[in-house]
Amino acid sequence: MASADRLLVGVIADTHGYLDPELARVFRGVDRILHAGDVGSAAVLEGLACIAPVTAVRGNNDRAASLLDLPELLDLEIGATAVQLVHQVVDARPGPQTRAILFGHSHRAETRWRENILYLNPGAAGRQGFHLQRTVALLSVGRSLDSTIVHLGPKSAGAAQKSRRER
Repeated sequence: MASADRLLVGVIADTHGYLDPELARVFRGVDRILHAGDVGSAAVLEGLACIAPVTAVRGNNDRAASLLDLPELLDLEIGATAVQLVHQVVDARPGPQTRAILFGHSHRAETRWRENILYLNPGAAGRQGFHLQRTVALLSVGRSLDSTIVHLGPKSAGAAQKSRRER
């Protein structure tokens, strides 16, 4: 949970229409949720909005009419910190004040610093794609930026349950 001088942000990407029921627990207490594209369905954004205010960008697979109005790139202020939200990192255009680039697309969770900018990909929270584990991230924003990748479980819970039953 955020303190007076820190904000806690849930970062998610590549849901591809799937809203994991665990997200209510994982994102409990966040000040806002940022979705880095490939949302898949407006229902995902509606479900996330029941947890905290949501801001999203459009991904390359967001072709549903309800998602076409999402911007491709957003420059945001979280507290006093400039953050850019984009689906593909190659489309990022950090300005001189940008401290973090939040992106998705690759389905690979990663956190790296380059030239005093945090590049954070929460991985994929959906069930479509080549990833094996579904992940999201928590970003703590204050005088410093701290991020944590949170594992939600295997991409296909049905496959994991089936393999246990077959043993």
